[in-house]
Amino acid sequence: MKIDLSNTAIQWFKEEVDLKNGDKVRFYVKIYGSSPVQEGFSLAFTVDNEPIDIAVKTEKEGLTFFIEGADLWFFNGHDLHVDYNNQIDELEFSYILPGEK
Repeated sequence: MKIDLSNTAIQWFKEEVDLKNGDKVRFYVKIYGSSPVQEGFSLAFTVDNEPIDIAVKTEKEGLTFFIEGADLWFFNGHDLHVDYNNQIDELEFSYILPGEK
């Protein structure tokens, strides 16, 4: 599994969440909501500079984005792609099976 973020998503995190060089963002499972990979669950994020069990991470522009081992089940073998949609002013999460585009 891997995490990929577009340049516009990284800019969004820097501007809207006020992230600084060295900050860490954890993607985690939230009960309720909807996702194409798990019914009744969705994805959320928080700034977490003290991770416990990083299972997957990516580092871009001085920031670390990660998922802890306890939340890997949610992705059901999919990679996570994070983009920013300026038309709706929101992040968009895509779940992509390895080898798909």
